[in-house]
Amino acid sequence: MNFTFLTPVSDVVLAHNELLSTQALGKKLRIHSSQHGIPDLDNVKIAIIGVLENRNDVNYIGEEFQLNEIRKAFYELFPGSWTTSIADLGDIHKGESVEDTYFALKTAISELIRKDIIPVIIGGTQDLTYANYRAYDDIIPMVNIVNVDSKFDLGDSSKPIKNTSFVGKIILDQPYNLFNYATIGYQTYFNSQEEIDLMDRLYFEAYRLGQVSDDITLAEPVLRDANLVSIDLGSVKSSELSLNQKHSPNGLDGKEICAISRYAGISNKVSSFGVYEYKPSKDDEITSMLVAQILWYFIEGVNFRVKDDDFSNENNFQKFITLVDSQELIFYKSNKTGRWWIEIPFLNDVNNKLKRHTLLPCMHQDYVEACNNVVPDRWFKAFQKNCV
Repeated sequence: MNFTFLTPVSDVVLAHNELLSTQALGKKLRIHSSQHGIPDLDNVKIAIIGVLENRNDVNYIGEEFQLNEIRKAFYELFPGSWTTSIADLGDIHKGESVEDTYFALKTAISELIRKDIIPVIIGGTQDLTYANYRAYDDIIPMVNIVNVDSKFDLGDSSKPIKNTSFVGKIILDQPYNLFNYATIGYQTYFNSQEEIDLMDRLYFEAYRLGQVSDDITLAEPVLRDANLVSIDLGSVKSSELSLNQKHSPNGLDGKEICAISRYAGISNKVSSFGVYEYKPSKDDEITSMLVAQILWYFIEGVNFRVKDDDFSNENNFQKFITLVDSQELIFYKSNKTGRWWIEIPFLNDVNNKLKRHTLLPCMHQDYVEACNNVVPDRWFKAFQKNCV
């Protein structure tokens, strides 16, 4: 694999790593170093990549940043009962242009996914999600994105891409590979009514901060259906972060963002994961440790993935059928994990995007509501998109 555009992990971080316990996570990683080069990726399941690109920040004033403190905090943690091999491939520095950085990141992600390695990206601004999305162009026909964010980041697609407008580019730029976009933890006062209406018209999913905080399990089916998960640290409330990272007094707390990260890791479908909008400051320790723990919980989730979505064998699931306004809804429950799915039917007389029956992750509560003659909102939106 050609990763010549990746620079090694800093010697400062490697020196710090030498002082850690032999049981620390940093001693278990395969690390890209100036002495040994790119590590062997055979049997590696997760690869960490830092991206030092922030020029598309709407507030960019030329500042530089590095990820050393995040790596130190991450290396200090102790792994769980994991069998997954992890590599730290170092950093992608700013290219001559932002597009050069996008190309390098897209290339790296694409090559890793093709080798069945999950890239974990640490940014940098969240517009890097666009490069992550474009890495799927020749891999799968349709992509589901989940953005953990206080904002939708739709923006004006006619203007140059920014960290607050990259989703508009994803929607409108060819090739059109986006099937579903979902935002977890959005805060209404940070989004215009036009954007909220557009999300509804496109049948995209949006979960308000209050909904998620009241019941964090709402996020699990959404993340189970994602290919790409992008976390904006701006979704976390300011009291959980360092001085330069403060955005809003309201947001997800540390436990909630880590639970969401673990749900993403458990999902059999998630094949890339990123944490963005990191802005170091003099009191950086708390943000660095939070990002390290977000990564830890994602890896924990990956280690406990269970293949429970094979419905070809009737011994693996239970099937439930109910009627809602004369519409037959079919639910499946995994005998292994107890997770639920609902079937989205294929209609022969429409231009269906997926050309097959689609099993959409859902909750037991969706089945309960269907039994009470209420159509699940996720089913309705997925059905409408399937009919486009």
